[in-house]
Amino acid sequence: MFLGTYEPKLDEKGRIILPAKFRDELAGGLVMTRGQERCVYVFTTREFEHMHDKIRQAPVASKQARDFVRVLLSGATPETPDKQHRVTIPAALRGYAGLDRDLAVIGAGSRVEIWDASAWQTYLAEQESAFSETAEEVIPGLF
Repeated sequence: MFLGTYEPKLDEKGRIILPAKFRDELAGGLVMTRGQERCVYVFTTREFEHMHDKIRQAPVASKQARDFVRVLLSGATPETPDKQHRVTIPAALRGYAGLDRDLAVIGAGSRVEIWDASAWQTYLAEQESAFSETAEEVIPGLF
């Protein structure tokens, strides 16, 4: 499970060093793709394959499902960390998420999200009151 927030820097070649707590899970390979709210999603290869199995069950007749699958999968790229635990974020994904030098890499349970640091701070500030007011109906049985 991926947890926490880290603040690595993007180097001049578009690479980041994976946070130490994420390295073991991602060492065997990962898949990066467009995330919602203009971030980059990072999945273990196994998790992405599991998610793809579920996506394949979506009805082809559903325009919303087709649109989601197209956006998600057309941006997907497999990567393998190098010996220094670095991965390259493809230019198209960097552009999509507006990534510059300062990043926020967050653990989101089954995935990692890579955000531009200032975009993450803005998002977090905007969501704080909604988070504080979340009722049990949103995630039944949580509290």
